[in-house]
Amino acid sequence: MAAMKPRTGDGPMEAEKEPRGLIVLRVPLEGGGRLVVSVNEAEAKELYEVLGGIVKK
Repeated sequence: MAAMKPRTGDGPMEAEKEPRGLIVLRVPLEGGGRLVVSVNEAEAKELYEVLGGIVKK
């Protein structure tokens, strides 16, 4: 049985690479819960470019 984790929005934003090559992002949400998104390498690069265009350095 898989380990059970509480469903709260508390905690840091996380990203990890799975053995099959997907990148999993976990983003805490206001009001609790997390947004979990799986992307491949190409999608992650596109997301990086899009966010890089609007985030100030």
